[in-house]
Amino acid sequence: MTSDVQPLAASFRDPSGFLFTRQGVLYRQVNQLYRENYDRLMTSGLAEKLIRGGWLIPHTEVDAPPADASLAYKVIRPELLDFISYPYEWSFSQLQDAALNTLAIQKMALESGMALKDASAYNMQFHHGRAVLIDTLSFEVYREGEPWVAYRQFCQHFLAPLALMAYTDVRLSQLLRVYIDGIPLDLAARLLPGKTRWDLGLATHIHLHAAAQQRYSDKAINKNAQTRKMGRTAFIGLMDNLESTVRKLQWKPAGTEWGDYYDASAGHYTSDAMQEKRQAVSDFLARIQPKSVWDLGANTGVFSRLASVQGIPTVAFDIDPAAVERNYRAVKQAKESALLPLVLDLTNPSPAIGWCNRERHSLLERGPVDAVLALALIHHLAISNNVPLPRLAEFLSQAGQWLVIEFVPKEDSQVQKLLATREDIFPDYTPQGFETAFGAYYMLRERFPLKASPRVMYLMERRG
Repeated sequence: MTSDVQPLAASFRDPSGFLFTRQGVLYRQVNQLYRENYDRLMTSGLAEKLIRGGWLIPHTEVDAPPADASLAYKVIRPELLDFISYPYEWSFSQLQDAALNTLAIQKMALESGMALKDASAYNMQFHHGRAVLIDTLSFEVYREGEPWVAYRQFCQHFLAPLALMAYTDVRLSQLLRVYIDGIPLDLAARLLPGKTRWDLGLATHIHLHAAAQQRYSDKAINKNAQTRKMGRTAFIGLMDNLESTVRKLQWKPAGTEWGDYYDASAGHYTSDAMQEKRQAVSDFLARIQPKSVWDLGANTGVFSRLASVQGIPTVAFDIDPAAVERNYRAVKQAKESALLPLVLDLTNPSPAIGWCNRERHSLLERGPVDAVLALALIHHLAISNNVPLPRLAEFLSQAGQWLVIEFVPKEDSQVQKLLATREDIFPDYTPQGFETAFGAYYMLRERFPLKASPRVMYLMERRG
């Protein structure tokens, strides 16, 4: 490979091809090994059907030099995503939709004489508001009688975490950060309540599947087990059963701390204060005209939408799974295409994981963006989590060029609640201390005190 070629670590495992960049442009090399499958994908009309329906990321074949000419068959250029997200950052319904879309794609592939050889949740991304397949090389020619090679992966990446989220605790989706190739089925079976053994789908695809894996763990036995045939009718039946099992899983976003933060009944803001705050954020966005936005602590996306409704790609992060779930459901209902809600704990943001810590990028590696919103957030990080203001300023300055931030002073009722059960050990948590700490990393462009609240809105631009 030449020095200007940068292979992407996320795709190094697939012998069919890989992603690489050259001079900042993203390409995917299709290897000779995948030639038969790629040609079938393109000539059968399957690729066109999936792309037209919004199921598969579009691509174009290009004359660009391959990254490794000794292996190459073709080079394609995929459409770029606004943001790469990971399954452990998705809400329940996002993971469920990604699972259902994977099965829908598999069914359409079978109609064209092909099947998915991969069912990795990492192959699905949210693009223009819906889950799409981004790995063009996931298909292979279907051969009558062969079982679905991606069955185990589908169960580990999708069904097991969904079942755990629905029946045990929604926070168990974070196990996907630990198990990068999906939650082991034996672990899922142990964590699920006993009543799931009486559910035909979960009993079959998790409990019995886990037992079968243990039974056939011996290599010789496993090899013989793989020779079992699965006819087309049984294959379709498996897809239908998986689909019905996934669809039946439900999780209601209720009973969490922040899911109703901006509801009128919550009492955190008066209507005048909310309107002032909306206007301030809108004015700041109009002034800086960002091309990308992260809203950190977005809750249900009330302020995120001030950017996304303008067509600005906006990622709305929040620690509360219920708030993110409600936000995503609103995105689906309104068919919004520029807003991506994600689950994120800012005190422990998504790290770089996988082989050599390079397969999945950390949060900051997926930035920076043009503008960051940090509204009704700083007091939680500084007081509840003891993060010093200079550390907050440093982190936010790495995330984006512009910062729209709300300072919530100690006299605010919400800060008083935080201090009610602990000693005030935050002498620097004052307007002056805030401006001094952030002034080391930002230039203050505008300061806007809210008339109906003791809070102050700031517009800052990163130094350098």
